[in-house]
Amino acid sequence: MKISIWDEAIGNAQLSTEELKQAAPLHVTLEDRVPGVEGRAFDVKAWYRAQRRQRSPEENGGEPLFMTVEAVDEFQATIPWDELDQAVFLYEQNGAPLQKGFPIRLYVPDGSSECLNVKSVVSIRFGYRHPVEKATYGFKNEVSIEELKLKK
Repeated sequence: MKISIWDEAIGNAQLSTEELKQAAPLHVTLEDRVPGVEGRAFDVKAWYRAQRRQRSPEENGGEPLFMTVEAVDEFQATIPWDELDQAVFLYEQNGAPLQKGFPIRLYVPDGSSECLNVKSVVSIRFGYRHPVEKATYGFKNEVSIEELKLKK
C-alpha cells in the first residue's frame, strides 16, 4: 500500500512504508517516547527534513505550519508543527508490519489530545499558508452527490 504525501514545497509522492522507513534518518523504539507501547518508529520532523533536503535541495524556505494526516477510514487530524517535536510514525511491532494500524500509525506524545494518535495513515499533507493554532481531528464524513441523490 502506498501512502500519499502532499507538499507544495517539495512536491507530491506516493511512497510505500519501506520507502518511508529508508528515507528516515532517525528511528526510535516507540516505548522511549510512548511508555507502554512497543515497536519501531521514525521521527516525523527528522523524516520531513531529510525528504526536503533530498527532493528539493535548492528550496531554502521555512518548515510547514502544520501537518494533516488522514486514515483509511477518513479520520483525519491537523496538527500545528510545534506540537510534532516528539511525533513518530510507527511502522513495525514484534519485528513485523503493523497488524493494527497498518500501514503506519502516527503517535504525538506531547500533543494536545490522544485523538492525534491516528492509526492506518494513508495520506500526509504539509501546509505552509495558514497557521493552525490548535489541533483538530475527526471524521471527514464526505458524502458524494450520488449518495445524496439516493437519500431523497
